[in-house]
Amino acid sequence: MSRQVDVAIIGAGSAGLFALSQVRRKTDNFVLIDGGELGTTCARVGCMPSKVVIQVADDYHRRTIFEREGIDGAESLELDRPAIMEHVQDLRDVFVDRTLGVTDELDPEHLLDGYARFVDAHTLEVNGEQISAKSIVIATGTTPVIPAAWQAFRQDIITTDEVFELEDLPASMAVIGLGSIGLELGQSFSRLGVDVTGVDVVENVAKLADPDVNRLAVDTIGKEFPLWLGAAAELEKVDGGIKVTAGNNEVIVEKVLASLGRSPNLADLGLESTGLELDDKGIPVYDPTTMQCGDSHIYIAGDVNNDRALLHEAGHEGRVAGYNAVRQSSQRFKRKAMLGITFCDPNIAIVGEQLDELDASEILIGEVAFAPVGRALIMGKNRGLLRVYVNKTDGLVRGAAMACVKGENLAHLLAWSIQQGMSVHDMLKMPFYHPVIEEALQAALYNVVGHIEKKEEVVELEPVES
Repeated sequence: MSRQVDVAIIGAGSAGLFALSQVRRKTDNFVLIDGGELGTTCARVGCMPSKVVIQVADDYHRRTIFEREGIDGAESLELDRPAIMEHVQDLRDVFVDRTLGVTDELDPEHLLDGYARFVDAHTLEVNGEQISAKSIVIATGTTPVIPAAWQAFRQDIITTDEVFELEDLPASMAVIGLGSIGLELGQSFSRLGVDVTGVDVVENVAKLADPDVNRLAVDTIGKEFPLWLGAAAELEKVDGGIKVTAGNNEVIVEKVLASLGRSPNLADLGLESTGLELDDKGIPVYDPTTMQCGDSHIYIAGDVNNDRALLHEAGHEGRVAGYNAVRQSSQRFKRKAMLGITFCDPNIAIVGEQLDELDASEILIGEVAFAPVGRALIMGKNRGLLRVYVNKTDGLVRGAAMACVKGENLAHLLAWSIQQGMSVHDMLKMPFYHPVIEEALQAALYNVVGHIEKKEEVVELEPVES
């Protein structure tokens, strides 16, 4: 049994669905293939349920400043952790349902429940059926990594795909891997009464390349639960749970949350039959401006390409892949400014180019500490640091890193400015309200503007051309 289609999309996650939105504008002769549970990674096991946990934890943690504000009774507040997890799952299901609208309307001719494998560069096999496609989009997503040595006590290890299925939280937990989701969940579970220990082989958290921002983040979050950095974790099954050893540190915990990154779902795809060039990780070599693999008719989008594993990037890549999959030649599209946010407290965010990507001799750094920022002080969250990287010659804003309250908002403001090619002078002409957290950005820009080689007589004012 075989058939021909214009486009075959492998994977019905965020990237696949965004690719589909572009494909459907040009053709109805397509097939969307997915053998797993429908509903995107973000909605089911990623960004959305994690934010529910974070919100509950933040709400409960807020009680720690009640006495200072003259609010009595904080000590009487109690946690019902099974009810918390039920709330997380209820909202998770709402988010998943919202993503199913597209797939629910597709008939069996367009939506195939099964796993695809390449027979050759133009042909896929799904459930014994061969599908010949003019173009193919690979959007198969990723799977959490668990080291082979840990499989012996797999029942004591929770992955980031499994954690939101818990009916209750354990008494103690080691979070191994302190990227965004590990740091977010580690802090949140600690605030919800779990005895948490955080472990990572590297010295930085949440991919921070700026040592000053990293130091503040580690010092601040490390006051809530221990962070063991710079040594690999070793696990051993013992009476009472799992012994976790890292360097000179050890602890026995009830469960381990493995947050070691995710592996692209490519192993069973039969890429060897496509003739595509693969990199050293087995991922097809592709152009990030077109999502095209070499000069082939195959495109790759989303987390599976192991580049920017973020929902908005998956959406962008999916749109680009879908757009090009239904055209004779591939159009190049500008990448969005890098924007990564970790929703811990304080927020950690990286925007644009980072310190390890820049030539130190060519940039200036505008810096502001949050201790005197009025709005942050009022909120009881005035521990933070923002660093903005700009060209020494003309003040063009290149990137930023921060650990601060409302970093999610500051990061967006900076990302938009970078994508628009704005300089420090351009940004200082923009309105800044008072009192708001954004005044910290204004202060960071003032911190650096006087050192830029290109001078402006009037910084804050924009002349009207006559």
